[in-house]
Amino acid sequence: MTTDARRHHDPEVRGFASDNYAGGHPEILAALALANGGHQVAYGEDDYTAHLQHVMRSHFGPYAQAFPVFNGTGANVVALQALTDRWGAVICADTAHINVDECGAPERVGGLKLLTVPTEDGKLTPELIDREAYGWDDEHRAMPQVVSIAQNTELGTVYTVDEIRAICEHAHERGMKVHLDGARIANAAAALDVPMRSFTNVAGVDVLSFGGTKNGMLFGEAVVVLDPDAVRAMKHLRKLSMQLASKMRFVSVQLEALLARDLWLRNARHANAMAQRLAEGVRGVDGVTILHPVQANAVFARLPHDVSERLQKRYRFYFWDEAAGDVRWMCSFDTREEDVDGFVAALREEMKR
Repeated sequence: MTTDARRHHDPEVRGFASDNYAGGHPEILAALALANGGHQVAYGEDDYTAHLQHVMRSHFGPYAQAFPVFNGTGANVVALQALTDRWGAVICADTAHINVDECGAPERVGGLKLLTVPTEDGKLTPELIDREAYGWDDEHRAMPQVVSIAQNTELGTVYTVDEIRAICEHAHERGMKVHLDGARIANAAAALDVPMRSFTNVAGVDVLSFGGTKNGMLFGEAVVVLDPDAVRAMKHLRKLSMQLASKMRFVSVQLEALLARDLWLRNARHANAMAQRLAEGVRGVDGVTILHPVQANAVFARLPHDVSERLQKRYRFYFWDEAAGDVRWMCSFDTREEDVDGFVAALREEMKR
């Protein structure tokens, strides 16, 4: 089959700006082709979405219910709406994606209040949660109803299984639910070398935003309800939030391809390994400081501002805190060893200028 479309980029170019920059994994593309052709019932009543439920339960327990959505922000907004009342609030780290990178969608679209807590490493603790977990009977204050954590965090750090279990127990004792933003959940599981269930449903998480786009999918995520008693009206909330795909089979089949066997883990392990290679390479460069433990597929570093600006002309990446000179380098499932080594060599060259 031919097409009139033309390639408008160099497929050999790699950067370190975001794992969203990567294309789709070949196995994902093959799955999409497999699901194409013929007619399937729309809006999630298709065979692929039905089978996805079995796949998700193999990872997250017999009560898991998957609701495919378009993107991660949509997943978070739908999940948090399902866990809160109109007067509800969500406790999260001040660096959380729902607070700094979603254009106020949880508050403007979801209609809830975020109660943010400063952290050193992006991770909440029971003690940090208690800074905002109060005032349930105070009608002048938004009621804390949910604790939202990210695994891994926006700073690239990873919660241990015990840390998440302690957060869930603490939140539940206070009548709150726990939401986990799992945009990079596969990278966390690979880093911990444990099944995803060990720090989600087994640890006590109520609802999960499952991420696939950063790990080889073209588009799509899923809200995974781990405790059906913790939520209400998920189907209606998904539609109300403009996250109901008409041709849902093309989201569901990608999730199936990622999760039915070990593609999710292979991709995440590779991205994590490339981040470790990158970290080891830059540690030997004078004038570069790694800011946070490299536990998944992100490297946060500080270096001279002018060096970063010159280096950005050769490889794409973002400033994290431009005033401080902090940058973030992300690795993906398709990052190659030669990409990392070329970047480190370029960094050394720019540092000597």
